[in-house]
Amino acid sequence: MELRHLRYFVAVAEEKSFNKAAKRLYISQPPLSRQIKQLEDEIGVTLIDREHRPLKLTEAGDFFYEHAIQILAKSDKLRAMTVRKGSFDSSISIGFVPSILYGLLPKIISCFREVYPNIEIKLQELNSWQQTQALTDGKIDVGFGRLLFEDASIRRILLREESLVVAIPKNHYLAQEGLATINLMDLANENLLLYPTGPRPSFIDYVLELFESRNLKANYFAEVRELHIALGLVAAGEGLTIVPKTLEHLRSQEVNYIPFEDGLLTSPIIMSVRHFDKSDLLKTLLEVTYQFYDKEGFDYKREYI
Repeated sequence: MELRHLRYFVAVAEEKSFNKAAKRLYISQPPLSRQIKQLEDEIGVTLIDREHRPLKLTEAGDFFYEHAIQILAKSDKLRAMTVRKGSFDSSISIGFVPSILYGLLPKIISCFREVYPNIEIKLQELNSWQQTQALTDGKIDVGFGRLLFEDASIRRILLREESLVVAIPKNHYLAQEGLATINLMDLANENLLLYPTGPRPSFIDYVLELFESRNLKANYFAEVRELHIALGLVAAGEGLTIVPKTLEHLRSQEVNYIPFEDGLLTSPIIMSVRHFDKSDLLKTLLEVTYQFYDKEGFDYKREYI
């Protein structure tokens, strides 16, 4: 059995016609029919009910189709990732979520450039889910995100847990009370500005889960397109938002940032790479990140590529 057999079968299954499948595959119908018959003979079961019009898959055919499309998808991903790996020596493409770019990522990339001054670095704004897709499609080499998604072809490295803080307008009563810390319960009835609206799942879902995991509910919240809009609306007195601590420098003249009690509320910073990709570029990028964390005094657990 070869991949072309799977592609031929999938085309027939989806088109429900040998003639239409042949046109889709840019081959003539007789060779296509022979290839499908050879596939059935090799497996030892009938996959297509040829008496039915339009063509219909047998029960075994339905089972085979579901697995065939998964195998073909994995094959396409493997091809794309391998092609990307072949051009990895001269450039590196990095996906990032905005909250990390506004934080420490630029400084880490600057340190990385000192080690590899001749490597072209390409940056792409992608949310955590999009990074997973871009890695498997061979469009990026590494991603920095904040949400975990399970994918057998992707390895997740938890760099550290970053404390979250509440961004509050300076004229808000919570800001004027001079609180040293705040509790998530205090925000249940406040107007929260959560971001980004899409694609989902996003940081919105992570924040709402923080409430739910503590048997709380965010009773009033609005979804806004991105982080800077949320902070702009906070500065205008339209509500509050929750951001990672490294973003406290943004709009600091207009917004107060109050940490959560005991620093228990955090957001993970996750580095995503393709499984078994052990290139020197990725190893150096991870090592530079840890060196920077050491310099800043961050707590983290070291992992290796």
